[in-house]
Amino acid sequence: MDPAELETPQRRDGRTIAVMPAYNAANTLESTVRDIPQGAVDEIILVDDHSSDDTVSVARQLGLTVVEHDKNLGYGGNQKTCYQHALEAGADYVVMIHPDYQYDSRLVPVVVEILKLGVCDCVLGSRIRTRREAIAGGMPRYKYLANRLLTIVENMALGQNLGDFHSGFRAYRREVLETIPFEANSDDFVFDSQFLAQVVYFGFKLGDVPVPVRYFREASSISFRRSIRYGSLTLGVLVRFWLHRLGLLRSRLFERPTNEPVVTSDRESE
Repeated sequence: MDPAELETPQRRDGRTIAVMPAYNAANTLESTVRDIPQGAVDEIILVDDHSSDDTVSVARQLGLTVVEHDKNLGYGGNQKTCYQHALEAGADYVVMIHPDYQYDSRLVPVVVEILKLGVCDCVLGSRIRTRREAIAGGMPRYKYLANRLLTIVENMALGQNLGDFHSGFRAYRREVLETIPFEANSDDFVFDSQFLAQVVYFGFKLGDVPVPVRYFREASSISFRRSIRYGSLTLGVLVRFWLHRLGLLRSRLFERPTNEPVVTSDRESE
C-alpha cells in the first residue's frame, strides 16, 4: 500500500486546562508548576481539599485559579470538583496531575498532543516501564508488587493493555468527562479505578506513556492498610463492571445520567 494512502489522524486544537487535586502540597506545588512547559496549558486550576498548610497562598502567588473546599471531601471528591470547574472553564482537554512533584509534569504537552491527534481519549502516565526503574525511583516493593498484580487483573477484566492502571497523571478529552457519570463515584481513592472502568464501559480509547516518578517524604501516598482496602475495592469495581455489562445487576457507575444528552460517536461499547 502506498504510504500516502494511509489515513492520518486529524489534529484538533482547543483549550487545555491542568487540574491539581491538592492537600497539604505547599512544599511541592511550585516545583510541579514550574516543570510544566511554557504554553502547554491555558489555565491551571488547583482545588484545595481544606489543607492545613500554605497550599492556597502558594497557589495564588503562582497565579493559579484556586478553588477551596470548606471541609475535606477526600481524593475522589476533590477530583469531582476539579473536573466540574475545568468543564465550566471551557476545557477541551483536561490534564490531572498531583501537585506533590511525584510525576514529571514536563510530559504534559506530550499527553495532550496524543489527545489532540485523536489517538486516544484518555492517556495515563505509566510509572512502570521496567521493574528496575520503578524500584530505583523509590517505589516501595510492596506497592510495585500490588500494582503489577492489580494491573494484570484489570487489563484482563477490561480488555486493555495498560502498563499502570493506578497512575495519578492522567489526561482526558472533554467528551470523556461529559459522558461518564463520575459524580456517582466514591469520594475516596477508588474513584480512579471506577473512572477507568467507566471509560472502558462507554467505549473510549485508553493509552499510556512512560512517566518518570519520584518517591520522597512529601510525595502523597496511602498507607499499607489503605492500600489493601484500595485493592479490594478495585476488584469490586471489576465485578460490578461485568455484572452490569451482563445485565445481572445494575450499577449507577455505568448508567448515563438521564438529564445528560446522549453523545453520539463511533466509540460504542463492544
